[in-house]
Formats: sequence, C-alpha cells, structure tokens
Amino acid sequence: MGALPKRKISKARRDRRRTHDSLRKTQLFSCADADDLMIPHRLRRAVTTKKGRKMLGLDEA
Repeated sequence: MGALPKRKISKARRDRRRTHDSLRKTQLFSCADADDLMIPHRLRRAVTTKKGRKMLGLDEA
C-alpha cells in the first residue's frame, strides 16, 4: 500500500504544524558593552553588567 495516512488530518492540526514555516530570522542588534551583534533576550559571558547592575551567575570561571 504505500505511504498513505490512516486517517484524515484536520485543517486545525495541519495548520498548527505549519505555523513554524513562516518564522523569520532573528533580528540582531548591536551591544553597547561589547561592540558586536547580539540576539535579543540572551545573556553572554562577555557582558557582566546590564544597566549598571552586576548580573548574577556570570562569575569568571
């Protein structure tokens, strides 16, 4: 028999699977502290302070 579905996939289930197809690339922005590009809402070890405060958990290893 070939690769045929056993049951019809509903439009809602099909469309939920396809929602990730239209994702766009992440927007990079320049970091004032390290002078390079960053992904938003991500921490980096090169930057240990944010808005004048020391970030926790980024001690020098």
